[in-house]
Amino acid sequence: MENSFFQIQGVNKTFGGLIALDNVNLSVEQGTVHAIIGPNGAGKSTLLNCCIGKLKPDTGTVTFDGRNVIGKTAYEINQIGIARVFQTPEIFPELSLIKNVMIPAFAKRDGQFKINWFKSLIDEDAIYEEAVKILDDFGLKEQMRHHAGNMSRGDKRRLELAMSLIQHPKLLLLDEPTAGMARHDTNKTIETLKKIKKSGMTKIIIEHDMHVVFSLADKISVLAQGAIIAEGTPDEIKGNPVVQEAYLGGTEDA
Repeated sequence: MENSFFQIQGVNKTFGGLIALDNVNLSVEQGTVHAIIGPNGAGKSTLLNCCIGKLKPDTGTVTFDGRNVIGKTAYEINQIGIARVFQTPEIFPELSLIKNVMIPAFAKRDGQFKINWFKSLIDEDAIYEEAVKILDDFGLKEQMRHHAGNMSRGDKRRLELAMSLIQHPKLLLLDEPTAGMARHDTNKTIETLKKIKKSGMTKIIIEHDMHVVFSLADKISVLAQGAIIAEGTPDEIKGNPVVQEAYLGGTEDA
C-alpha cells in the first residue's frame, strides 16, 4: 500500500499446539485510525504484543516506517516512535499526575538508563509546561498535584494517554482504552481520542466496545481464531454478513 508505514506480513504464532495467530497480514496507512476487533481469544492482544517486542512471532515480519521491528526490545521500539496504552493502566501510583507525565518525556529524551532530572533547567521548564498543557487537554489539570493512585479508572486511562502523547509517538497502539469504564467515562475518553485523531497521529485500536470503534476508526480489521476474516470501513464492516456471524451478531463482547 502506497501510504502504509506499518505492515504486518505473514505473522504466525503458536503456543504449544494452539494456533494464536494464523498468517496475519495487515497494513496501516499513515495518519489513520485502524481498529482491530474480534471475539475473546481471537488473538488481538497477542498480535499487538508481537508488534511491540513482548512476543516474537514464529514467522513473519512487522515493519514500521520501513524498519523491521522483530527482535527489537520494547524499549527500542518505543524509541523509534511507537507508544502503547495497555489494558490495565501502567502509571506511577505514588507520584503526582504531573510527575507521571513528565517521566516518560525525560526517558524519551535522555534514554532508558540516563534520566537526568537536572540536565537543563530550560528543558525541564519546557517539559513541565508541555505536561501541564497535556493534562489540561485531558481535563486533568486540577488534579495534577494529586497522587495518581487515587484516581478513578477512567482518569487513570486518560493519564496513561497523556503519558504516551508527551513522547510524541508516530504510532500509538491502544489496547482496549475504555475497558472497564462506565459509559460516562467511555464517552469522555471517546472525545479525548477524537481530539488526538485531529492531530493526524496514526493509531491502532483494539477495542471490544463497538460504539468506540465506530466513533473513531477509519478502517477496521476483524480477527477471529487468529486470522483476519474481514477488512473495511465502519459501514462495510457493519454490513458484512461474515462479521455479523463471527462477532457483531454473537454473544461475546470482547
